[in-house]
Amino acid sequence: MSKYLLEIGTEELPYRFIPSAIEQLRAGFENFLQANKIDYDKVDVYATPRRLAVIAGGLSQKSPDEEKIVKGPIKKVAYDENGNLTKAGEGFLNKNGLKPEDIYIENDYIHAKIVIKGKSIVELLQQNVPAIVMKLQGSHFMRWGYNDEKFSRPIRWIVSVLDKEEVKIKIIDKESSLYSRGHRFAQQKVMIGHPDDYVETMRNACVIVDQNERKQIIIDKAKAEADKLGATVRYTDDLLDEVTFITEYPVAAVCEFDPKYLEIPEEVTVTVMAVHQRYFALYKDGKLINKFITMTNYIGDEFANIKAGNVRVIKARLDDAVFFFNEDTKKPLADYVEDLKGVTFQKGMGSVYDKTQRVIALSKAIASDLGHTASTIERTALLCKADLTTSLVFEFTELQGFIGADYARVSNEDEKVAEGIKEHYFPLNAESETAKGIEGQIVGIADKLDTISAVFADGKKPTGSSDPLGVRRAALGIMRTIFDAGLKLDLAKYIEHAVKQLPVQKDCVEEVNEFFIQRLIIMLSDTYKKSVLEACAAVKNPLYDIIDYVERVKIISALNCPQMLESANRVIRILKQDSTAPVDTNLFKEPAEGMLYDAINSVNENFKYGAYLDALQSINPAVEKFFADVLVMDKDENVKKNRQSLLTMLKKKYERLADFSKL
Repeated sequence: MSKYLLEIGTEELPYRFIPSAIEQLRAGFENFLQANKIDYDKVDVYATPRRLAVIAGGLSQKSPDEEKIVKGPIKKVAYDENGNLTKAGEGFLNKNGLKPEDIYIENDYIHAKIVIKGKSIVELLQQNVPAIVMKLQGSHFMRWGYNDEKFSRPIRWIVSVLDKEEVKIKIIDKESSLYSRGHRFAQQKVMIGHPDDYVETMRNACVIVDQNERKQIIIDKAKAEADKLGATVRYTDDLLDEVTFITEYPVAAVCEFDPKYLEIPEEVTVTVMAVHQRYFALYKDGKLINKFITMTNYIGDEFANIKAGNVRVIKARLDDAVFFFNEDTKKPLADYVEDLKGVTFQKGMGSVYDKTQRVIALSKAIASDLGHTASTIERTALLCKADLTTSLVFEFTELQGFIGADYARVSNEDEKVAEGIKEHYFPLNAESETAKGIEGQIVGIADKLDTISAVFADGKKPTGSSDPLGVRRAALGIMRTIFDAGLKLDLAKYIEHAVKQLPVQKDCVEEVNEFFIQRLIIMLSDTYKKSVLEACAAVKNPLYDIIDYVERVKIISALNCPQMLESANRVIRILKQDSTAPVDTNLFKEPAEGMLYDAINSVNENFKYGAYLDALQSINPAVEKFFADVLVMDKDENVKKNRQSLLTMLKKKYERLADFSKL
């Protein structure tokens, strides 16, 4: 078994491209090996800012020989009247390397069995590897130099080695060799004698090629530096990933800034450090301190200039933040609401001020239905977008909501209002927390509903994987908020309310409803079977109460009674349409009819779903006896219709839970 290494050396790659390139390369190599029936153990992909590397192990030496039946021309074309091969017949033989005795006639056509010899792994690698690399996709691919081909960044070197031998390949204008390059400040000609040596050889050249190892080094070094200060380090997964993919040899350095910058909102300082400068914030006793960690891609012991440069950069950014904060807080947050009239929400949908008024109205309606009359909800709705016109949010747009909350506190607004302003944007992504306070929950739902409705009314609903306006994320946020808070809401009602408030009147209520239902099913499909989700959605719009919907889904998911399921489906098959006539017990002719009637009435609609399903299962013997003893399509029309009414009663009992025909 052999092992192959490919390393593509480049100028610094965009860090957002690297995770995608890792997956694309892994899939590309696995598909290539499988398509050519080459045995392999696994495909590992490593990446740094300056290199993409693939190691494929356990490779067989060649692809297997393959037998194949080839079909030639029709007999009368392949042979002349004397039974001799014509030029067409001879051409078929020559093309496939055959002798006359190799061919046979089948269905009046000549055929032959040929053996396609397998190719060596070297030949296959040379033929396929360049294509795999050139199929990589990402944003901002460009032509470099005089080349016509596009790539993310210029390719500077290629290593291609199978066991101990080079496999010569060429990608764009670069030919492979056995030599890689180390860290920019280390050895620049690094020979790779065998793929097994690659990771350790590059480590000796100050390059940690394994991104998972590099990530753990960053975590460990950040913690070690924080421990020296008696502090804790905080960072997001996004920041950790970014730093992992912008360093080849991460080394931690602690820097310090003026404590005066701690007087501005903490979120601003942390955002400047993390988002703008890729620094790790440090905390003591839960409070931000005036020190931070930067991960350098550096070899050496002299950090003075590095620290000074980082402090100089962050000081300039924080000076701007202090200035904006002081200017913004010269007037209360409420005074910024009027300025929203000059900010367009969405073309044709009015200004952000207009949107705010719609959010207020919708929030009041939701609050009323939930039994909340707190003035803090309406106040939160009024101020939730006010910070959009402040200088600090203009500079740090990712802090909308957080700045509004801080400015609300400076303006002596109720703490619930301040938290609501921040939380109405929650969840910020698919994994982050949802709003804890009722203000943030209600205003957040109203705000997102207005946004989604406006997008659909403007005919810009998401298609395929494209969702530039974030309506899928907004819908997910609404549903997660409802689940986490346990809110009993008729979402369909508020969708209609939101659509009717829009300045552009377009009947898109059903479209928005269907969009939400599909997002709900997709969201829950990781936990429950799609058939169960669709069966429970078919009998009642899940948006009327998605908490109730999930309860039904849980109960049906646990169903293990094929006899009851068969009975329910038999009822559905017999009834082409539901009967509207009441059941007349005087028309019963068989005891089984009366037994079923009594059994149906014993199933209490007020039972909780678990007990309700148990009751349906318990009456199934009466259902089975009915079908065994009774012919529904009786010759007497009145008896037949009465039996259909009886089955309609039973069907409606089933439909309180689900449409069992979909299971």
